[in-house]
Amino acid sequence: MSPILVLDAEALSSLARPRGPRFREVRAALEAARRLRREVVVPAVVLAELYRGSGHNQVVDACLSRETGIGVRSTDRSLARLVGGVLASAGVGSSDLADAHVVATAIEAGGGVVVTGDPDDLGRLAAAFPNVHVSAV
Repeated sequence: MSPILVLDAEALSSLARPRGPRFREVRAALEAARRLRREVVVPAVVLAELYRGSGHNQVVDACLSRETGIGVRSTDRSLARLVGGVLASAGVGSSDLADAHVVATAIEAGGGVVVTGDPDDLGRLAAAFPNVHVSAV
């Protein structure tokens, strides 16, 4: 497997707002991934975090339609096991479940870059996994 780029809720949300302050940073990360032929993924649980009613849903769906090449990783038994391992290694509970999915998705791919608006939390979750790099936007 090859390293991937994984977006958390804040990164995807920033991408959905083209006039927002972090949009350019996330777009630059996407362009770098595409140039390097790296997969770009968002865990399905991150979408669940962002889907909060018709207005929000339309913005998220429009972003995913506009930004072709972003895959969605559903949670299956294998990923769930990795998520549990991420939570256990960081000594945290299920309140960090969505962020743990982001880290686990990178681990599953053999490593990668996590783009996040919350580098402290994601950094804590990724600390035990040297093949996962957390990049703040």
